[in-house]
Amino acid sequence: MSDFEMSGSDLEQMYQEVILEAAKNPHGKEHFAPDLASENASHAAETTVQASHEYCTPGESHQFNPTCGDEATIHAEVSDAGPYTIERLVWDGHGCSISQASLSVMVDLVEGKTVDEAMKLAETFHKLMESRGKGLNDEQAEESLEDGIVFQGVSQYPMRIKCALLGWEGMKDAVAKALAAKA
Repeated sequence: MSDFEMSGSDLEQMYQEVILEAAKNPHGKEHFAPDLASENASHAAETTVQASHEYCTPGESHQFNPTCGDEATIHAEVSDAGPYTIERLVWDGHGCSISQASLSVMVDLVEGKTVDEAMKLAETFHKLMESRGKGLNDEQAEESLEDGIVFQGVSQYPMRIKCALLGWEGMKDAVAKALAAKA
């Protein structure tokens, strides 16, 4: 077993610690978005996680998961010159502990990274969610996710994958909008 590999019980223990810590002290969470829970009730029948949001500014994306009601607005500030860097990433919202913890871990992973690095991390996290609990079979990719690796267990539950991906999809969209505003 390498230094990075963990037994199932070690991974479960780390998962509980990350989820509990993120629930108590979520990283990157700021209150800046209006409460749209009642507005989004009409979105409940949609299958997509992205909901319309007329209050979004350049560099913001509003995401809504109709499966369990998770909702987040992600705001990304990107540097003015290339290689573009995510200088600031914050979010506001509510939802289950999985979505909130994933948002918190995502902020820690991508803030300060180049856009290319952040998109690669998003792709790696998405692959982890597709693994159905088996992991990535790529030690370097798993190490790049740092605490995000604990979501490997979530990937065993298809109904919870959208919860974990909510913020990551929003980050990709917010960064794309921030870059488009610079053009």
